[in-house]
Order: sequence, then C-alpha cells, then structure tokens
Amino acid sequence: MKRGHRPQPPPEPSSSRAATVTKRKHHCLQQEQSRSSKSNSNSRHAKRCRTRIVSESETLTVVPDPPRTLPASNRFERLHSSSTPRGKQRHKKSSARDCNNRQWVSSSCDTSNCEDKVVVVSYNILGVENALKHPDLYYKVPCKFLDWDRRKILICEEINHYNASILCFQEVDRFDDLDNLFQNNGFKGVYKARTGEAYDGCAIFWKDKLFTLLHQENIEFRSFALRDNVAQLCVLEMIQNQSESELYTERSMSPPTLSRRLLVGNIHVLFNPNRGDIKLGQVRIFLERAYELSQEWGDIPVVIGGDLNSLPQSAIYQFVASSKLDIHLHDRRKISGQLEYPSQCRGRFQNQNPARYNVLKSISRSLLYRWSDEERRLATGSGGATHVQHQLKLSSAYHGVPGSCRTRDNHGEPLATSYHSKFMGTVDYIWHTDELVPVRALETLPIDILRRSGGLPKMGQRSSRACMRTGFCR
Repeated sequence: MKRGHRPQPPPEPSSSRAATVTKRKHHCLQQEQSRSSKSNSNSRHAKRCRTRIVSESETLTVVPDPPRTLPASNRFERLHSSSTPRGKQRHKKSSARDCNNRQWVSSSCDTSNCEDKVVVVSYNILGVENALKHPDLYYKVPCKFLDWDRRKILICEEINHYNASILCFQEVDRFDDLDNLFQNNGFKGVYKARTGEAYDGCAIFWKDKLFTLLHQENIEFRSFALRDNVAQLCVLEMIQNQSESELYTERSMSPPTLSRRLLVGNIHVLFNPNRGDIKLGQVRIFLERAYELSQEWGDIPVVIGGDLNSLPQSAIYQFVASSKLDIHLHDRRKISGQLEYPSQCRGRFQNQNPARYNVLKSISRSLLYRWSDEERRLATGSGGATHVQHQLKLSSAYHGVPGSCRTRDNHGEPLATSYHSKFMGTVDYIWHTDELVPVRALETLPIDILRRSGGLPKMGQRSSRACMRTGFCR
C-alpha cells in the first residue's frame, strides 16, 4: 500500500522510545550528522507515530539543563504556540491534520561539538500469544489492528521512519519474521527467549553498516530464582568509514577503537505488581552485570532500553536513577508503583472505616514494610541486607529533553507509554550513562488522544512508550 493512501487506524501510542545522543569526547558517527536537518520532515511521515504534540505554528522554548539529581528534579518546558491570529488559525487547521503524527523535540544542551549520533529505539511490540491470551485488554480495538501480519509490516515501516541505529524489542515471539524483515533493511539481530513455558523474549537489532557485534551475552533470571524473565547485553563497535581511516593515517594516529564502543542492554522485567522483591532483584542483577561488562571492555558507555514494569514515581525508578535504595522504606507490593486496578483500589480504601484507617496509620513503618529473609535475598542478593546499590550513573533519555505538559509528568517522563482497558501509565524507558548526551526525543501521545481511543494495541502503545530517538556524542 502506498504511503499516504493507507487507511488510518485509531491513534496508538508507540511505546518505542527513540533518542539521539552524543558522546562527551571527540569521536562520533559521521553517517548520522547529515540526518539531523531532515528529522522534522521525517517525523511528519512516521506512519506509526499517531500523534503530533504541537502544530506547525508552534515553537519550542528551551532552557539550560538542570543539574543531574534525583528523578524528581527532571524538568520540562511547555511548547508555546504562535501568538499571532494567523498562527492560531494554522494551529486549528493543522491540529486535526497532524493528530496522527508525533514530533521530535530537541535537547537544550549544546551538542555543536558532537558528531557521532545514533538513534536508539526501545519497543515492546506485544507478543502475538500474549495478545491472543488477553483479549479483554484490547476489546475495543478492531481485530485487524491486532493482526500480526499487518503489525509486523507497520513495525518495520515505523522503525525506518526513525532512521534507527539500535533497536531493543520486548515481547518478541515471532523473531524469525522480524529478522527477515529487518535484514532487508540492513539490520542484524540476536534473540533470547524467556525460560519456562512463556513464548516471548527480547531481541536487539543494530544497523550492520554502522556497528560490528563484539560480544553478546544473556541473563536468565531463573538461575537466580527470579522467575523466567531474561535480559540481553551486547557490545557494539562503531564502524570507521574510509574517509576517517585516511584522516587518521595522514595524522599518524591510530583510530580510537575503545571510544567507539557501546554497551547496549535490553530487559523485560516481571509484570506481577505484588512481587516487587523479584522485580528489584532482576533490575539489580541486570545493572550489576552491565557495569561489569562495561568495565571489562574499557569503561565504555552504556545505553539500556526496556520495559521495567515500574512507574516513574516508583522506588524501582528511584533505584535506577539514584543508584541506591533502602528497601525497608518501601512496601514490597508497591515498590514498582504499578497497580492493575488503581481506581478500584482507591475506591475500596476510601470506603474503609475511618477509625480502622487511623489505627493502620499509627502502626510503625518498620512493621508495615517488613520483608522476610527470602524477599530480602531476592531483592538485594543477601538475606540480611536492607539496601541495594548499583555502580552505573544512569539518566533517563527524556531527562534532558524538554517536553509538553500534555505528554510529560513532573519527572520529565511520558505520562503514558502503555494503555489498555486495565492500565494507563509509563513503564518503558531508555537509560544512558553520563558519557552519552541525549540530543532529541520522540514525544509520546497526549492523554486526551489516548483516552479517545479507548484502548490501544501494544504495537502502537509500546512503540510510543519506548520509541525515543537518542543521539549520543562523545
């Protein structure tokens, strides 16, 4: 079907986050430098980007990045529309036309000295078997929009519109289909299926002309008694083009191979909201191994994509961003901040006897948040430990990129990357170490657009959530 003539499905947030990042030193990917000027026009044609945050008449106001602190300090600026009558008229006319597009927004940091840029996409694509097993989540979505033969083509088209360099996919249970499609577009990939009876797993793809795979390993959390989820870690090296090679020869210098290496991590954390001990344990082991592998390959930068099944307001998010957590300050059942039926739970709580509620409030926090030895062991690695810590200094790729109040919370994270009949919120992220600088990010869909849809297939839902373009300069 030709571009521009395809019938449009209902708006779908793509949980694919994409981000452009640059490295803080001297060497960058020349292949991506010329693409930055074309990004705005490309984003208007992204078929799976169902919503554009601002109209053509709107402009972006940027401010210097705040100092890196805890996640609550993330800031964003509103997107202001033109104050002229003519501009307002264009906004009204274009808002309807552009409601199915999403927009790239740029960071306020100075990246003029950065040349290497890569586009990283993280995308929970919704496993085919998972969609079939949970029809109640998407009962308002027409069946044709859940059809895998249709979705796999649209996934590939969406990724092509982002000019993506690295892909982190979750809930992949048709890897061969994706591998065949992406090979035709110059990608290579590796896959790791979940253990146990599950059908899906994680996959990492990279542009073959841009990167060489140096090392790849998988984590099976079952070996740590942490369920059947899995994670992936790949060391990629940026390929030096011919002109760069000649330049180094003329200067009698060796190419900076270490500076052009990147560790890519991909994870899909356990869903079960009540098992925060297992969720935290999976994240801890994943980050510990990512740090070790980064050190083994010369302290190389790290970028992580994945579905953490944890909200930005949660303790698990806090742990990733601040590198440490005291688990006794948190209820194991609420440590991910993810509740399947939050509104119903809130209603039941409000109907409780006030006297009983006051008694509960008076109980010591240490009793309310008591963890068993087994729960502490799963979460921290030791039955006697109360703190968990990792050594990576990670920031969310949306942290330094201004966004709209229609799409971002006060952490700077999207308001929603997942939306179905039982849940709406953000659980998908791209994280990076300090050597990498986010250049721009792909905005997710506004809440009002999501609510009008009444529920979305994860093809679009996960894609908007994790599809962020991150450019890294070194």
